[in-house]
Amino acid sequence: MTLAKLDTQLRDRLSAMQAKGISKGKEKIITGFKPAENSLGPRVLLQNYPDRTFLRMNANAYLGLSNHPAVIAAESKAAETFGAGPGAVRFISGTYQPHIDLENRLAEFHDRHSAMLFSAAYAAMIGILPALIDEDTLVVSDALNHNCIINAIRLAKTARKAVYPHLDLAELERILIDNKGQAERVIIVTDGVFSMRGDHAQLDKIDAIRRKHETDYKQGILTVVDDSHGIGALGSSGRGTEEITASQADILIATLGKALGVNGGYAVSSRTVIDYLRETSASYIYSNPITPPEAAAALAALNILDSTEGKDLLNHIKTLALRLRNGLTGLGFETLPGAHPIVPILVRNTDKTTALVEHCFEHDILVTGLNYPVVAKGEQEIRLQISATHTEKDIYYFLDVLSQFKH
Repeated sequence: MTLAKLDTQLRDRLSAMQAKGISKGKEKIITGFKPAENSLGPRVLLQNYPDRTFLRMNANAYLGLSNHPAVIAAESKAAETFGAGPGAVRFISGTYQPHIDLENRLAEFHDRHSAMLFSAAYAAMIGILPALIDEDTLVVSDALNHNCIINAIRLAKTARKAVYPHLDLAELERILIDNKGQAERVIIVTDGVFSMRGDHAQLDKIDAIRRKHETDYKQGILTVVDDSHGIGALGSSGRGTEEITASQADILIATLGKALGVNGGYAVSSRTVIDYLRETSASYIYSNPITPPEAAAALAALNILDSTEGKDLLNHIKTLALRLRNGLTGLGFETLPGAHPIVPILVRNTDKTTALVEHCFEHDILVTGLNYPVVAKGEQEIRLQISATHTEKDIYYFLDVLSQFKH
């Protein structure tokens, strides 16, 4: 098939996506930042809008560490020492001292025996689940799990999988009861914090259900948790869903690219599990790691998180998230309770969601709307995300803009 013919087919598909409202459209290009001033947080500059600056309410940068002087200094120093890139995959010659230092610190931070880095948390999930799933494995997944979990299960081509309604642990237990004798191993996989809503899995209750039924399966029941939106955003010390549920997953996966402000992903578990995954996880074996400078920067960010400064940042975003939730409720908008810096506005209407996004943009605020069919009908929302770089004045400005929206 010639490229011209393929172009025609792909243009038709793009047009169909646009007609359905699921096209993401052109990306907004950030060209710079305006520093914080006058009790306002930083603003971003966008290509094609040279005379405007924008309040960003849709970034995963919960702790605002990407511009922290210590993080930048660590990355700069490592770049001068090791160069800009790794030059090879880990098992050839791409393992550097900053990778080892970061892995050791991540294992310590999460009270685990061992840790391993991936190019992204998505790559971690894609590499880990298929390495643990065989024809005798049942995979059980929350209905609102992230796309990386869904695709990892597909890639594993498991013959046995089940999905329980979001946070419906009674259904999770029913699945385990009904599949007794049908599988030798069960993997329960879930997000820690769910990225579109800011609510979290009840890991303590999942673990209690697991322990209740584990003897029914020859190879036991494992829990795999992706807490990319929990680490550095939830819990008094930023240890995420495990901290607030006083529970621990068998394998914890998370990112370095959200609260920690850098790039890459990682997993922590027992030494044997991590050693096995280094030998079997394709996305680890055949992909370059994060760069040595990124690893050094992530270590600096992790050390900030695990300090008094980190606790202050966590308290700040918790306070702002509460203020935002209370403000939304006071204006008559529907949201979800909680302490997480993801604060959804549940609009539940496609036209209103689109109109509200446009209204915010007209007032120099960047927000992200999620419409049908990306989400189910009646679940249309705008996902707001608090950052430690936000100020009270930013929140009041945002709420004032919302108060002017005719809904």
